[in-house]
Amino acid sequence: MKIRLLTTVILGILFICVTQTKAQWVQTNGISRENIDSFAISGTNLFAGTMGDGVFLSTNNGTSWTAVNTGLTDTLVTSLAVSGTNLFAGTDNYGGIFLSTNNGTSWTPENSGLKGYTVYSLAVNGTNLFAGTFGGGVFFSANNGTSWTPVNNGLTGYTVYSLAVNGTNLFAGTDGGVFLSNNNGTSWTAVNAGLTTYTAGGVAPVYSLAVNGTNLFAGTDGGVFLSTNNGTSWTAVNAGLTTTTSGGITSVNSLAVNGTNLFAGTKGYGVWMRPLSEMITGVKDKQNNLPTSFSLQQNYPNPFNPTTTIKYSIPQQSFVSILVYDLLGREVADLVNEEKSAGNYSVQFNSSSRFSSGVYFYRMQAGSFTETKKLIMMK
Repeated sequence: MKIRLLTTVILGILFICVTQTKAQWVQTNGISRENIDSFAISGTNLFAGTMGDGVFLSTNNGTSWTAVNTGLTDTLVTSLAVSGTNLFAGTDNYGGIFLSTNNGTSWTPENSGLKGYTVYSLAVNGTNLFAGTFGGGVFFSANNGTSWTPVNNGLTGYTVYSLAVNGTNLFAGTDGGVFLSNNNGTSWTAVNAGLTTYTAGGVAPVYSLAVNGTNLFAGTDGGVFLSTNNGTSWTAVNAGLTTTTSGGITSVNSLAVNGTNLFAGTKGYGVWMRPLSEMITGVKDKQNNLPTSFSLQQNYPNPFNPTTTIKYSIPQQSFVSILVYDLLGREVADLVNEEKSAGNYSVQFNSSSRFSSGVYFYRMQAGSFTETKKLIMMK
């Protein structure tokens, strides 16, 4: 069961923090219910959404909890969000969204245009409310959920596990990675460079998102990733988070920032904690060094015998092809032919005994970028 966290909340009040000097994640304790899918905070009230038991309220920093479910006909609560005095609950059993204006004492459905969808995520941006659904993409409401409209132009992943707001940017974590909208969902752009899955090739599904200043964290089936540039590029920050029986990275299905720490709720392996400072500084330096454009450099040495090095750069995740041709335009070598994350790379060309002296050409193609250069082999 996925543990989804849809707002950056004060989660540390639920955990016993463990002091750790190593630069890695450490596991924490203190939360008793296994199927807590969401949290929200409103003033001194802390709300927890559970899978089957509805919403619980704590007014004493989690020391005790009281069920607040009157009118909540779907108790599979996958998401919570606070907007002023309004508390919204997204549900899993096709119940849509419920609204409470009295801290959960009573609930009413707010589903016009949305009923029939599982609501995995909620986000608030000013007076705008967004809902991420299973199979229906993102829905938008400007009237506290009274009516909903789909806003999915450019969104190729229609199962939206998580939503996050950072200034004018709205991020959606989907089964096809992260998408960014800076116009309240009117249009979306994929921002997935470096966001790779652990279990298979391609882009990782993103189950959770958390914002800390200019930093954006994503919880995926390949652990935790960090972007310091609004999703332009991502870097894994998983040191110590090796929790599966095979030594791999477990799915991270919820994230929350509490003070100087990031908490991660995992699939079957509890809650983990790591200081933000351990991750942000190194990743920011690394991402600042990423290339800003595609480029193919002249090979060196040139002329060469028998090997030469070709360097190239890509600013975003791309399928890269580098082929070598003779003067007649015949392909004689395949140097690169695979998906690459954003970065700077080099590849060697070994002329070996089957190539004769002369002029050859090497051609790089990555997305819409194409460039050809000449190399000279002398034996």
